[in-house]
Amino acid sequence: MGNRGFGNEELTTARLSLRRPTPADIDLIYGIHSDPRACAHNPADMLSNRAEAEDLYQRWDEHWQRQGFGYWVVHADRKGLGFCGIKIMKLRHHEILNLFYRLDPSAWGDGVATEAATAVVGWATAHRPDYPVIARVRPENTASQRVAARAGLHRAEHLDSQGEDGLDWIFTSHWP
Repeated sequence: MGNRGFGNEELTTARLSLRRPTPADIDLIYGIHSDPRACAHNPADMLSNRAEAEDLYQRWDEHWQRQGFGYWVVHADRKGLGFCGIKIMKLRHHEILNLFYRLDPSAWGDGVATEAATAVVGWATAHRPDYPVIARVRPENTASQRVAARAGLHRAEHLDSQGEDGLDWIFTSHWP
């Protein structure tokens, strides 16, 4: 597929700047993905050392190189708060855009995740309308459920499936 040349390596909202990750973000990737609070609902995502963060960054960067989009670093006031973006995955034999958001716990509760996720879903709707946007959320993660709903996704119980860390509740923009 290659880079589609969308030129959207940066998204902005009222408070936030979302930009493509660079190697300078590896410490932020490690800091957030090694925090047990940030990975409480997805323990399989926990990183135990910086080398794992480097590997994760490389996977994110490869997706950007192939697709021209991916996970963005979320900034406010020049401070990295976490990550939000989409990547192509398969669900029930359909290619989908998996919505991901993970923030430093210090940024929780201020609407940052909702603002970032809404910007990403808006971008996906405008630039990749042929793909449904999906959020996979643990049943007990009510904060993440609220973010998905506020970003415009709707609960799709018929698509629920087992994920790496247990049952995934599925929220979607639309389904084929």
